[in-house]
Parts: sequence; structure tokens; C-alpha cells
Amino acid sequence: MHYYFDGQDEILQHWNRGLGSHFLPYEAIKRTPLDNTVSFRSLAKRKIINDCRQSGRTFYYIDTGYVGNLIKKKLYHRVVKNDVQHSIVFDAPDDRWRKIQSRSPELEFVEWRKNNKGKILLVTPSEKPCKFYNIDRDRWVENTIETLKKYTDREIIVRDKGLRHQRIGDGSIFNQFDEDKIFAVVTYNSIAATEAIMYGVPAFTTAPGAADMLCEKDLSKLETPKYSDPQLVQNWLHWLCYCQFTTDELVNGEAYRIIQEHDIR
Repeated sequence: MHYYFDGQDEILQHWNRGLGSHFLPYEAIKRTPLDNTVSFRSLAKRKIINDCRQSGRTFYYIDTGYVGNLIKKKLYHRVVKNDVQHSIVFDAPDDRWRKIQSRSPELEFVEWRKNNKGKILLVTPSEKPCKFYNIDRDRWVENTIETLKKYTDREIIVRDKGLRHQRIGDGSIFNQFDEDKIFAVVTYNSIAATEAIMYGVPAFTTAPGAADMLCEKDLSKLETPKYSDPQLVQNWLHWLCYCQFTTDELVNGEAYRIIQEHDIR
């Protein structure tokens, strides 16, 4: 049996219809057998995520997709089983990638852009991840810049997440990569790391994320970033596209079918 407890969230309702989920207040869901699953959105559900992990109840977490959303309306939503970002990479076919890439050409990895005289782009975490991971945004920025200055004399540009309409079009991170000649991106666990890598800019992250297999964690290696094999990057993009879905795929049950078939986590 599948359950949900937030009846107001539109994207969650699409997913619930695909599963045939039943509404119950969370306190009531907790009293049902542990083989019943629960679905929800938002990192603000930190206590529920921790409760599910401790009890062993399977949960499905829904949030913004990783790629293909650089337009006014989000088209893709990630669905993560028992976590908030995907981590188990598998060899995925390229069919879903080809569909998304046809309207989002930035998904085609061409080459690493080695701007050897470029700058460092420090992308800050937004409020929700800070609360979820229990970090102070300003302190993280201060500490990270202090660490970076031990290993590089490059100019460091700080980019805040900002509102969605500020992150598309002329304000997209891709434009900044070119305009500011970015050498590397440093972030907490933002989708900015994903965007950097698929654009050919190496990334460093200080927390777990979906781009971990291609990111460096050790900031002391800033001047020698990881430039993974291009085919590995392309295979990673294929996998990411199997971790996110359109609203139609949520509603008609295709998203759940794909997750079950490929054991996507």
C-alpha cells in the first residue's frame, strides 16, 4: 500500500495518482505496517525522512529534476527512493537522454573547457538544504573561501541560487561559465555541480550529490581538478535522465514502473 499525507502539493498528486496512493495523516501512516510506503516533497520534511530511515519504511522523495529545466516551467521532477538525491549509478540506455537533449542541447557533453587562467565560481546552498543538513550558509561560504585561498590565488566569484526566473535565460549558470571564464565550480551539493560537469567545467562538492562520481571532494586538489573520460560523463547523463520524469509519466505510472524495473535509488 502507498500513502501520502500532503494533499496540497500538485506535483505530489500526479505521482500519487500513478501509484493509486491513499491519504492518511503521517501519524496514522506511522501506525501501519512498515511494508507500506510513503511519498512526499520538500527538504522541509527532514524529521519524516529521518523517521523513515530509522524505522526502515520505504519512502519516495520528489523534487526538481537534474537536467532539462532551464525554461520558465519545470518539466522534469526527480523521484528518489529512500534518499533526497540519487547515488547508485547504473548503465542506462540513451533513449530518455535523447528525448530530453532534443529540446535541451546543453545535455550533450562535448569536451572539458580547460580555462586555465579562469576564475572559481562558488555556488552557495539555498535555505532548505542548509536547514536539512544543519549548516549555516554564511559560515559555509566563509569557511570554504578561507580553505580555497590556501590552495589558489584565482578570483573567487560567489553565486547565490536566487529565484527561478533569475536562473534561466541570460541569468543561467551556463552564461556565467562563458562570460566569467570559469575554471572550476565549488558548491555544497547543488545541481550547479551537475550543470557544470555537463557543460565541461570541473566541479568540487562538499556534501553528497548526484554528481559525486565526477566531482572532487578534496579542495586541496583545486588546481588539478578531475577531468573524467568523456564517455563516462555521457553515460552519467544517460543515467540522470532515468532518474527524473515528466508530470505525465508521474500520472500514468510510467515513472514508478521505470524505478521498479531498474531499481533506481
